[in-house]
Amino acid sequence: MSRIVFLLTFIPLFFGYSQEPEPVVPWTLEAAVEHALKNNLQIKQAYLDVLDAQANKSQAVGNFLPSLNISAGHSWNVGLNRNLTTNVLEDMTNQFSNGSLDMGITIYNGRRNVFQLLGANLGILARQYQLEDMKEDVMLLVVNGYLQVLFNKENLAVQNQQLLVAKSELAETKALVDVGRLPKGELFELEATLATQEQLVVSAENDYNLARISLAQLLLLDDFEQFQIAEKDYDMVAYMILDKTPDELYEKAVGSRNDIMLAETNVEIAETNLQLAKAAYQPTLSGFYSYNTRISYADRLVPTGTFSYVPFGAVAETGELVVVPQLQTAIAAHLPINEQLKQNDGQNFGLSLRIPILNGLSVKNNVRRNKVNVERSNTLLDQQKQQLERTILQSYNDAKGALKSYEAAQKTTKAREEAYAYALDRFNAGAATSLQFSQAKQRYDTAVSAQLRAKFDAIFKIKVLEFYFGIPLTL
Repeated sequence: MSRIVFLLTFIPLFFGYSQEPEPVVPWTLEAAVEHALKNNLQIKQAYLDVLDAQANKSQAVGNFLPSLNISAGHSWNVGLNRNLTTNVLEDMTNQFSNGSLDMGITIYNGRRNVFQLLGANLGILARQYQLEDMKEDVMLLVVNGYLQVLFNKENLAVQNQQLLVAKSELAETKALVDVGRLPKGELFELEATLATQEQLVVSAENDYNLARISLAQLLLLDDFEQFQIAEKDYDMVAYMILDKTPDELYEKAVGSRNDIMLAETNVEIAETNLQLAKAAYQPTLSGFYSYNTRISYADRLVPTGTFSYVPFGAVAETGELVVVPQLQTAIAAHLPINEQLKQNDGQNFGLSLRIPILNGLSVKNNVRRNKVNVERSNTLLDQQKQQLERTILQSYNDAKGALKSYEAAQKTTKAREEAYAYALDRFNAGAATSLQFSQAKQRYDTAVSAQLRAKFDAIFKIKVLEFYFGIPLTL
């Protein structure tokens, strides 16, 4: 009994200690981007479009091959049928088998097969550009979301640090009030400042959790509570990209951006479809060949090799019968199948020429529609290039403005820090009131938060500009 009590007591403890939860692995930006590219539903859909385009190419290749079909059949004729051996209608069952092989090949059709294959290859290329363009969009979203989490995380750390400072200052002031060096009224403003700072911490923590959940949802993660980003000191990124001119950035981007290459490929597809439509004006020459044979399972009459004499008529003068020889036959089973296949086979082959003359203007109208599609595709390409030029110019100005704003925020923070230190010395010396000190501290806290926001805003906008220049998105 004591042994059972021992087991019931210590086995749960053993398993409780052995099944510790696995440590949470923080997410780096690279891991987040890779996970998003693998699991994003839109990217998966775009990949299926690539597979569909590859199937279209396989079909276009198959158009060059001849068609080859084999058919076979077996029939039963049940009921009143003619007996082939006696030539008498009888209630019987006859069976027959037949088979055929048909082959056709297109010799010339205005090179439509060539244009279809070219269009299929361009279709694969277009779907691949579309897939890569979608990946780039997802990468930008992940980087933006990751930077939002970073900003809110660092802002939360700053607010917590300021909370500790506010608590320390309140404790020091309370000690001075207790010994009579400062009036008790000085505590009221500092207590209000502490309460305000506690509110800022709560707000910063809420913003951090919302940014973290938003990024986890973007990555299609279910466990929002366990999601954490990697601990890393993200300094200001290099901004040599701003040494480039907007024209240089545009020239580089227009030759490498997937959305531009997709639009250019769509122009080529439209031009290929136009050539395909015009090919319908050309005649079509095709060849055909067929082979067929059949089998009968009915009995047959076969000669025996002997003759009998049967009356044919009589001589009018004498009445003497006139007889003729007749070959005797006998009923035999049907010939072997292989012999019937040889005896009953037949072949059919030839050429077929089709020349379009009048088809309800369908070919002409189809050509006209494809000409419009070519113009439409060229217009869309021009629009894409104009949009890219505007986007790069705006991104360039945004990056320069964000960098200047960050540099100005650094100067403001430094000045506010000096003003705060001066106000703290004056307050400790009794030369400044708690209100003056609190105002100096609030200005400093605001400057720190503004600098932090300006820093991550500049990082993201510089990264966007580098993205258009073809530089990988990394921090």
